[in-house]
Amino acid sequence: MAAQTAEVMRLRTQIGQMQRRTAQADALPVVGALSPLFPSGGLRPGAAYALPDSPSLLFALAGRSSQDGAWCALIGMPDLSLEAAAGYGVSPDRVALIPDPGERWLQAVSSAAEVFPLVAVRSPRAASSAETARLGARLRDRGSTLLVVGPWPSVEASLTVSDPAWGGIGRGHGLLSSRAVTVAASGRSSPRPRRVRVMLPGPSGGAEPLRRDVETAGVRPHLMAVGE
Repeated sequence: MAAQTAEVMRLRTQIGQMQRRTAQADALPVVGALSPLFPSGGLRPGAAYALPDSPSLLFALAGRSSQDGAWCALIGMPDLSLEAAAGYGVSPDRVALIPDPGERWLQAVSSAAEVFPLVAVRSPRAASSAETARLGARLRDRGSTLLVVGPWPSVEASLTVSDPAWGGIGRGHGLLSSRAVTVAASGRSSPRPRRVRVMLPGPSGGAEPLRRDVETAGVRPHLMAVGE
């Protein structure tokens, strides 16, 4: 953990020279297919969002801001593939990995929020109200956005992924080439869930708007894949 903390401190100095962030910064942009889920069109600085255990959704949310030059910290996710993340637009040279912070995962998140505009963590346990309150204050002060894989109290929005339908299989042959899903977001800014039907991934490998011809031809709702 000492080496990981030292790395975060090094990156803090380096990135602090490259970009200046405040809680009043514009929303972090997301890919156009997912932007209708958010009232401001993107992820609000200083806010936390709860996600399902879906690497594809996490990468899709981080891809556009990474393309625009934002750095991202991924904490407690040793099994994530940066090669897969790159397919969604995440720049590997703008990602800091803290794969196994252990019991100090909240401290790692708090330290990363000092540096990175976008922080993502897989929560190993439920955090207490006091812990989330302290972290929320840090996020607002630094203008960092938190994506939590797992439940989290007082989030700006909770996202879900449902109704998967894979495309690419013909009449018993072919290769899986795309997956249509429904992504929904509900929370304090959207009491009524906002929903979009998107390709996650699409034929290009990233998140794309759903094409009606793909939805109606060659989809297989009953097929499932590991590591969605």
